[in-house]
Amino acid sequence: MRAVQIVNDAGPSAALRVAEIAVPARVHPRAPDGDAILIDVRAAGVSFPEVLQSYGRYQLQPPLPFVPGSEVAGYVLAAPDGSGFRVGDRVAACTDLAAWADVAVAPASTTVRLADRLDFAQGASLLLNYHTAYFAMVTRGRIRAGETMLVHGAAGGVGTAALQLAAGLGVATLAVVSTPEKAEVARAAGATRVVLAEDDWKAAAQECGGVHAVLDTVGGDRILDSLRALQDGGRLIVVGFASGEIPQIRLNRVLLRNLDVIGVEWSYALERPEVNRQIVEGVDRLVEDGFVTPMVQHRFPLERAAEALALLEERRATGKVVLELDSP
Repeated sequence: MRAVQIVNDAGPSAALRVAEIAVPARVHPRAPDGDAILIDVRAAGVSFPEVLQSYGRYQLQPPLPFVPGSEVAGYVLAAPDGSGFRVGDRVAACTDLAAWADVAVAPASTTVRLADRLDFAQGASLLLNYHTAYFAMVTRGRIRAGETMLVHGAAGGVGTAALQLAAGLGVATLAVVSTPEKAEVARAAGATRVVLAEDDWKAAAQECGGVHAVLDTVGGDRILDSLRALQDGGRLIVVGFASGEIPQIRLNRVLLRNLDVIGVEWSYALERPEVNRQIVEGVDRLVEDGFVTPMVQHRFPLERAAEALALLEERRATGKVVLELDSP
């Protein structure tokens, strides 16, 4: 079968190659007894961790060469008894690794049925972004209807997911983006208000007395103004550091205003079946209600995976970037 491999640590332009490799066995380390689901991949998600892996800088860095990618959508080729899945089911899944291939393996615990209203590219955009955003906002961030949330990186994959989920949860949003083009993407995702990062977004937040929560996928030097944008008792929800800079916080600013700083690592939920079930049910409900429609802004064939990664590395991507695979 075809697969994209990372063969060195030279970055997107030089680290990737398309190779013919063996179809994987139907086993996965996070599946009971290793018994997992085999998926005929029709689309695979592209995310920032793969950019880092192409430089050898990510926390999950297998020996070279390896097949990257953690999100797929396609048809079930084989499934273990009792999994609830049958051959031919349309599914989306998190694989941890090895998603950029004609066939991939995922545990049943991170495989979901794909709603008829979503295509495969949208399915490959679902778990990592929407489940992460739901976990960040609801499970960890305790966001509630009637609150207001500021979203940094609001035109990206997690950002647009957060905006759509917020609309379904009755949460107002202040979206911060870097360009006018990205502002249009954030509006299309349902942002209540959009502000450019170069403008005074902190003042925009303070106009309403401060926001209840800030969801930050960017990090970097905006951390202090993010704290200032919160009302007393507000929550800073830390999802990632797309800027490449991990900020530091003086804890007196947290103490004096009773602020919460909340870390988000979705793998925590994957290791806890009840937490994961609540996330799956919550996102599925918002899909069925029509609030969640993943915004796939960039689609590439498997052979152009390097271009897809470069788009993310150069921060030119909006919404979700997806690799689409030909039907057999």
